[in-house]
Amino acid sequence: MTREEFTIEGALGTPLFLPWIERHAARLGVGMRLRDSAPERLAVEFEGAPALLDAMEMGCLLGPIDVWVETVVRKRIATA
Repeated sequence: MTREEFTIEGALGTPLFLPWIERHAARLGVGMRLRDSAPERLAVEFEGAPALLDAMEMGCLLGPIDVWVETVVRKRIATA
């Protein structure tokens, strides 16, 4: 299992985006924890297999129609 923080930036102001991310993570079987939220930026910690985290990134980039994601920056979180 890998843990990464995704910093998602763009026009994220719709209240539907975070529930959409939660549903997408659940479908993929990826654990998630919200770290920070603002209309232009989300920081979310995800945990799962590397290929599933790649799929999560792709899902965030494609997201719902009323959201425009400009960037997703991924940072690996060291585990003890």
